[in-house]
Amino acid sequence: MIRLPSRLESTEHEYIELLQLLEPHEFALGGAWDYKHGSLDRYLDGAHKVWLRLPFDVVSGDLDVESAQNVRIRMGQPYVLKHVYNEGLDQEARVNIVGALFDQFSQPIDSDAEIEPEWVEAGKKLLAQVERLIAR
Repeated sequence: MIRLPSRLESTEHEYIELLQLLEPHEFALGGAWDYKHGSLDRYLDGAHKVWLRLPFDVVSGDLDVESAQNVRIRMGQPYVLKHVYNEGLDQEARVNIVGALFDQFSQPIDSDAEIEPEWVEAGKKLLAQVERLIAR
């Protein structure tokens, strides 16, 4: 993980407004969210292994995918991260109805792999675009 300095850090936003602003730029709510924390993530590479993550804490309301109205968030420090996965299916996969689409794939070999300099630069450029977009 490479942390990136940003003027977004510690700023507060309405979650829905920020999500609607960033979704057209391929940002989505990261999978590790809960009611009080989350991140808006955007892949940087075609294989979706290198990501720009915009973490946040919920300062009012409860984050819920079904109803995120009136949720206010405070941004944390953005960072670039890289996940390295085994290619193919996991032979030890668990089967269950809800998680069947996710559990069949291998767990990351390294969820915080070394990041090549070109991806750090790509993350900085994308972050600068996000900062300009939000400043409007």
